[in-house]
Amino acid sequence: MKIALITGANSGIGFYTSIELLKAGFVVVATMRDISKQAALVKEVELLGLKKALYIQQMDVTKKEEIINVKSMIEEKFGSLDILINNAGYCQGGLLAEITYDEWEAQQKTNLLGTLQVTKVFLPLLEKKTPSQIINLSSVSGFFGFPGMSAYTSSKFAIEGLSESLRLELLPKQIFVTLIEPASYKTKIWEKGLANITDQGDDFKQNLFKYAKASANNGSDPIEVALLVVKICQTNKPKFRYPIGKGARTLAFLKRVLPWSIIEKIVLNRLR
Repeated sequence: MKIALITGANSGIGFYTSIELLKAGFVVVATMRDISKQAALVKEVELLGLKKALYIQQMDVTKKEEIINVKSMIEEKFGSLDILINNAGYCQGGLLAEITYDEWEAQQKTNLLGTLQVTKVFLPLLEKKTPSQIINLSSVSGFFGFPGMSAYTSSKFAIEGLSESLRLELLPKQIFVTLIEPASYKTKIWEKGLANITDQGDDFKQNLFKYAKASANNGSDPIEVALLVVKICQTNKPKFRYPIGKGARTLAFLKRVLPWSIIEKIVLNRLR
């Protein structure tokens, strides 16, 4: 039986992924920054009769001591780890001029450095059970810099670069690094993401808020991403990138083939 660890499991994509992995027969170590928020996950898993395969652990990805504690638990109980899913993160929305340095730093500390720190700590356990996998949750914001989301997009661009290098470093060891690049999905990540983008200000800012709000409201069901994660976990040699969601593949294609001057016109016209 394969052991999978997922960060940020109390809500959104992490929540649904934990459930779908359990249904697919995996043992799931579901970690969350605030363990008091485990009730919904526990209730759903109990209804499915799968609680014996679920291990909930408190783990803030910015706190190395908590990460090491979870590593020790897995090492003692299972000896190794098959799959690491770096899902924890949030979206800090807002125009660059209006986001504080502390908000920028916190965004990178969680989304980028948290992923880095978790991966470094658990890598020895993944090396014990090859072939194994690291699945990093990126975003379409990892290859397209949407206005009003520079802090978030910079963290996801960095995850893309980190994952590219890590994929090539670990392939000889039969550890497969994979990126999932979701478009907009209906998760709580957008509640905080839109908090710093208001409809107050000039026309550009008002239209930016409306566009961002519409994208969040029209997002797809996050269970789609969860099912993709399960599929990847069941694949012997997964490919590197998996764009998913409304317009994700189209956007990736257009970013590759269109001159940047054309992309500028398209984006700015939509925000006029």
